[in-house]
Amino acid sequence: MADKGYPSRANRAWLRQRGIAVTIPERDDQIAHRRRRRGRPIEFGDKQRDRYRGRNVVERCFNKLKQWRGIAMRTDKLGRNYHAGLCLAATLHWLSTTESGTT
Repeated sequence: MADKGYPSRANRAWLRQRGIAVTIPERDDQIAHRRRRRGRPIEFGDKQRDRYRGRNVVERCFNKLKQWRGIAMRTDKLGRNYHAGLCLAATLHWLSTTESGTT
């Protein structure tokens, strides 16, 4: 699953070769280009719509973690320090959501 900024032909071909279902929504300019040509349908199918909903949960989690300045700015020089900060932020976020009764 990836961001809307990465729907290039090469990325989609790479995913297709490996049998990975694409969940990357297409940009408006690419949809307009494909409308002029025959080929794959433009619409999301039901399976892809469900995968996209799961992708949304992951993106929202990343956005919550990026509220920590050190994670968003990636200022740590060592990977293990960045990983430790990421684990700490994820744990604190998880604890705050379980305390409030939501998961």
